[in-house]
Amino acid sequence: MNERILSLSPGPWQDYELIDTGGFEKLERFGEFIVSRPEPQAIWDKSMPDSEWRKLSHAHFAKEKNNPDKGKWEQLKKMPHNWQIAYENQDGLKLKLNLAQTSFKHIGLFPEQAVNWDYIYQTIQKSPVPNPKVLNLFAYTGAASVAAKAAGADVTHLDSVKQVVTWSRHNMEASQQDGIRWIVDDAMKFIKREARRGNKYQGIILDPPAYGRGPDGEKWVLEEQINEMLKTCAEILDPANHFLLLNMYSLSFSSLIAVNLIRSNFGEVKNPEHGELYLQDRFEKKLPLGIFFRFSSF
Repeated sequence: MNERILSLSPGPWQDYELIDTGGFEKLERFGEFIVSRPEPQAIWDKSMPDSEWRKLSHAHFAKEKNNPDKGKWEQLKKMPHNWQIAYENQDGLKLKLNLAQTSFKHIGLFPEQAVNWDYIYQTIQKSPVPNPKVLNLFAYTGAASVAAKAAGADVTHLDSVKQVVTWSRHNMEASQQDGIRWIVDDAMKFIKREARRGNKYQGIILDPPAYGRGPDGEKWVLEEQINEMLKTCAEILDPANHFLLLNMYSLSFSSLIAVNLIRSNFGEVKNPEHGELYLQDRFEKKLPLGIFFRFSSF
């Protein structure tokens, strides 16, 4: 059987641009500010010289020598620690960015996920269930939660870090939405409780990290636990009216792994799509940034 694997990237976005990639780094514009930061997938050469990168950058993330996963932001030009951008494909979606919130390279937004925000919004609008219940696990700063809420869903947003849940609330309020249910908890513990209670959701969104910790130090390793998590998600997903979106970022993962995981835990699903997400820089180099599997009965 021939199976089509999709490669998806956001369309034109006024407030975001991937300018250049290479040398294990990426140069991006968020609104009026340009930042450079590490990117392990960018194993090719940069298209612009380092001097041009430094000339354009307002800030650069410098990695620690003894711990490449951590570091600090160095400001090269005057800019605020906090600023906000809009995603015009969904009217009213506003997202806060921050350089100083963590010791990691992240600033509160994964731009390639805009493809999934559109899918969430459009799928919920097709739902035959008024105000479908949607659970967003590993929800980070909540762009997907806000998109789901804007489409009319009853949203439960879960993350293990209280700090980013507060950040998500800011994004909800900036986007002129309200009523999202906020939960700081370990994702696995929460869904197992929901299964025991017999609770059902019409939509589940999962974007688990490769590694992580719950609020009480619970260990998360993607390869070891994602199968069990999906098995439990199958118990709480409404069998009649539903959608599920799984996104994973791991250097070793193919979307065929997601296909096998979904089929083994959900069986044959309706309207399946899978593949990878990428961003394209000015020089038409395509930067892969994760794999996805999504399906919907709507």
